[in-house]
Amino acid sequence: MSTALETPAHAAVPHPAMLALTIGAIGVVFGDIGTSPLYAFREALAQTAEGGVDPSEILGVLSLALWSLILVVTIKYVTFLMRADNQGEGGVLALTALARRALGRRSMIALVLGAAGAALFYGDAIITPALSVLSAVEGLRTIPGAGDLIGPDTILFLTIAILIALFLIQARGTAHVSKLFGPVCILWFLTIGGLGLWHIWDEPSIVRVFLPWYGGAFLASHGVTGLFVLGAVFLTVTGAEALTADMGHFGPAPIRLGWFALVFPALTLNYLGQGAFALSALERATAANPFAADQDWFFLMAPVEVRPWLIALAMLATIIASQAVITGAYSLTQQAVQLGLLPRLRVRQTSASHSGQIYLPAINWLLLVGVLVLVIQFRTSSAMAAAYGIAVTGTMVVTTCLAYIVARHRWNWRRPVAIAVIAPFLALDLVFFGANILRVVEGGWVPLVVAAAIGLLISTWVRGRGIVRAFEQRQSVPLADLAAALSRRPPERVEGTAVFLTANPESAPGALLHNLKHNKVLHERNLIVSIRTADRPAVPPEERAKMTHVDDNFSAIVLTYGFMESPDVPRDLGLEQAGERKLLNPAKTSYFIGRNTIKPAADQGMPLWQDRIFMFLQRNASDPTDFLRIPPGKVLELGEQVTV
Repeated sequence: MSTALETPAHAAVPHPAMLALTIGAIGVVFGDIGTSPLYAFREALAQTAEGGVDPSEILGVLSLALWSLILVVTIKYVTFLMRADNQGEGGVLALTALARRALGRRSMIALVLGAAGAALFYGDAIITPALSVLSAVEGLRTIPGAGDLIGPDTILFLTIAILIALFLIQARGTAHVSKLFGPVCILWFLTIGGLGLWHIWDEPSIVRVFLPWYGGAFLASHGVTGLFVLGAVFLTVTGAEALTADMGHFGPAPIRLGWFALVFPALTLNYLGQGAFALSALERATAANPFAADQDWFFLMAPVEVRPWLIALAMLATIIASQAVITGAYSLTQQAVQLGLLPRLRVRQTSASHSGQIYLPAINWLLLVGVLVLVIQFRTSSAMAAAYGIAVTGTMVVTTCLAYIVARHRWNWRRPVAIAVIAPFLALDLVFFGANILRVVEGGWVPLVVAAAIGLLISTWVRGRGIVRAFEQRQSVPLADLAAALSRRPPERVEGTAVFLTANPESAPGALLHNLKHNKVLHERNLIVSIRTADRPAVPPEERAKMTHVDDNFSAIVLTYGFMESPDVPRDLGLEQAGERKLLNPAKTSYFIGRNTIKPAADQGMPLWQDRIFMFLQRNASDPTDFLRIPPGKVLELGEQVTV
């Protein structure tokens, strides 16, 4: 068995840089999982409330919550999955690219898994801001005397206002305010950890929940109710995917340091404190003041005097958690476009110094619409909590399957060893997924509908592009044959350079053939340029352009980009190459792009309804001149009709 692992991007980090990266990671990576105490324990305990709650149920729920953090986050993600990085990058699509490279020609299964994981992530990206911000605003109800002033409609209005403001500022970029994310989240974790530690003394014996017997006994004695509780308990680990998805920004070492030094202890202390506080409340309960399992335990733990400040801090923490998910949706979409899973979308850089700071207007407004629909539809965080777990558990199942492919085919582990390591993780994911599926009717249908819609778009786009490529290949002429024919019968020549964009550099682009057919001219110099996406996050500039001379008239150039990079054709064609003069004179360069007209047909290709979807995606795709950074005044588009 080979133990060779992918080399982390931040393998050796100096101590001051490590501290800065750790602070940054705490602000970005752990925002989602760090705000789970707002609602996770409350929702899990509320599932047992129908027949009344006894101390063993509080202990059982708390034991399940803590062991979920240990098994899913600490062992599976921090210890194991963070070792499966693609040149430092993590996340479901980075893992997909790594698995596709390992499988070679059999990579379709990895692509399907990656598309499914990406589709499920969008469900998570819609639910996280809605649930977390709404949970924080609901804390206002715990302020004594505020119940009459702050009703459900007021909470809804404040939540919607905060969310709209959050999405409106995305276009301006978050480079400046993101510097506050780390310090605010450190304050958040210190606060919730200290609050939990203070209440552990209400019932010091609460620490016995570290014995897994309590969780196991609870599941064994509660039947189907235990599965509903397990589905709600999973809310404690939502956000674990961010640990791998953000590896490219911070590296594994700062994320691990942040988890073990601050985040995990703070979460553990807070959940223990909530459990001890609930046990104490149960002991004090009387007929006149009955025990209510669905109380806001998190906010009620805080003294009345400091509760408003805790609510304000919680709102800041949930906004930061939402920001991390929104940024993750931008990055995931950019990767999906580069990998050919989605049509081109307009990408704007919001920071001159940080290439990862991007903004996608289409994704931003679609997310905002989805978030607002959820908030208005469900109205409370408790009603929305059922929708959360399915998206996250589904993504985790996909990630674990991809990890098996990487371990088996990339790291060359023997099959029995790979199965022995991965099977327990997969079994755990499937148990949580099954528990969450039981809550489909309560709201779990939301992420499934979102994922199904995204999956339909991805499959339609991939299939439609395949049909178009097949048509172009049937119409194509080998570039070498065309060059030989033109050398025998040269057409009229014009001054300057023509750049023809094509998917296959070995075939004459359709735009070139149309130009010869209709204009009957050939430029002084002709570059046949193809854009390729590598299965790694970034490609060094010196490896960007690969040129092949065909003859005195034609040169074929392949520009290769990583799946985290945005193409810039004029810049990269102007790079100095070994033994070459600068390729382009911008003033004498024209760009030719093939733009085919899509025609639907019921009797061939895709079904007619899918043709309509593909045509919609094609029409609304970002203009290739914007996507490839080509000056608009230098572009000519030529094409023909294609039936799909």
